[in-house]
Amino acid sequence: VHRVLPQWLAKPMLVNKDIKQNLNAIENVPGIHEKLLQKLRTNGIHSFFPVQTEVIPILLESTKHGLWLGRGGYRPRDICVSAPTGSGKTLAFVIPIVQALMGRVVCRVRALAVLPTKELAQQVCKVFKRYTEGLGLKVVIVAGQKQFAVEQASLVEHTFTGYCSLADIIVATPGRLVDHIAKTDGFDLRHLRFLIIDEADRMIDNMHQDWLNKVENAVYQVNECSAPDSLFQRTKPGVCTAASHSRLQMPLQKLLFSATLTQDSEKLQQLALHQPQLFTSNYTPLESETHVTQSELQGPGDSIGKKYTLPEGLTEFIVPCNLRKKPLIILYFALRMKFSRILCFTNSRDASHRLYLLLCAFGGIEVAEFSSRLSPNERRKTLKEFEKGKLQILISTDASARGIDVKGVTCVVNYDAPQFIRTYIHRVGRTARAGKAGLAFTLLLKMQEQQFLQMLRDAGSKEMKKHVVRQKFLTPLIERYENALQVFQQVLKDEKRRQRL
Repeated sequence: VHRVLPQWLAKPMLVNKDIKQNLNAIENVPGIHEKLLQKLRTNGIHSFFPVQTEVIPILLESTKHGLWLGRGGYRPRDICVSAPTGSGKTLAFVIPIVQALMGRVVCRVRALAVLPTKELAQQVCKVFKRYTEGLGLKVVIVAGQKQFAVEQASLVEHTFTGYCSLADIIVATPGRLVDHIAKTDGFDLRHLRFLIIDEADRMIDNMHQDWLNKVENAVYQVNECSAPDSLFQRTKPGVCTAASHSRLQMPLQKLLFSATLTQDSEKLQQLALHQPQLFTSNYTPLESETHVTQSELQGPGDSIGKKYTLPEGLTEFIVPCNLRKKPLIILYFALRMKFSRILCFTNSRDASHRLYLLLCAFGGIEVAEFSSRLSPNERRKTLKEFEKGKLQILISTDASARGIDVKGVTCVVNYDAPQFIRTYIHRVGRTARAGKAGLAFTLLLKMQEQQFLQMLRDAGSKEMKKHVVRQKFLTPLIERYENALQVFQQVLKDEKRRQRL
């Protein structure tokens, strides 16, 4: 069987990845409402990045004639965007969606953004609220930060005429969204026009509680009060026929965004995309071929389409070391190199906690951990302290920090080497955002080096520089480090004793 990529995957719209050299004044992008242009200027944005310049006009065009009809009167195409972290993907969907809903009369849920974590949901909600302020649109977050009853009260109001929606735009995590669909009376998605799936690759890999199918069932459910052939009754799209096009109904347009969007068409098929259009700066075209097959893009031991793009301002290093030297190298970066705002990644929650305790025992460094050990409020407070420069090192797990836009990260350290290329892309993408410069160091044991470098070569990454930390820089730290180890071991014993009690 000769498997061939669908045309939209094989022939995407290429987006320039060089942000600094391809800024476009916001006034030059056609169709943006003057109120939104003013909000952009107020927020210090005077130029769009390449991905915003390409995607915003396409989404504005799809709503130019209202929410019911796309370009030329047809159902609008679904949009997929694959671009490096920090390239402005969030604003690329916020601006056109806010503009499309500005003229709404009755408050209904017309836009739904689904994200994998509470922190990401908070981040996107904050951007939506910034650009809807003063426009009469209501943005609600349902991510489990508040009690369920409080979230219900923010979504729906019960009046003498029935239930009324209190939200135009909802930002949600999958689990909480499914709970509200099942348990919140009057929660109505039948007017949903935009479904945004952010961090799409992670959302595809983990279809938590079959959330997408439940959202679509809620969108296309039959209203008991309306006749089966009601003019405005929405039916789930099937095969395109003359009969299906003769009936006017509001389309559900899906918008996918990710730094590492899969090119596995079988995975993407479960999203039921309509004539999707892909915008990417993570694509290496095979120019000699008229089309690209999956076998040509697939290498040993990984998924299809592994060519990714890293931020332009990123400088990457590998740091050869052994197990004993790893904590000393972190101390070297903080105390001798004097890097500020170091985001340090480990492969597990326990590893993050142990490294945090060890650095606390060493002393002289403002350090915090960022993992599921902390409550959502504690994680939010820790991030704010890190952004303000009160912390020099933040030790994090992948699940907690993925996709989060932490301002001012100068340096990412992979304390534990990532096992997958997508993990590496998301880690180092926390720095060098929005065209700025950033550093990424990966600490490698001798046995890990060959496999790690091969993984990067398979993904089309350039050759990495080596940063060798000389022993003479580590020696002055050893005595204090040995003392810290003893303190650390005692702290661990005390923690285990408390857990048993």
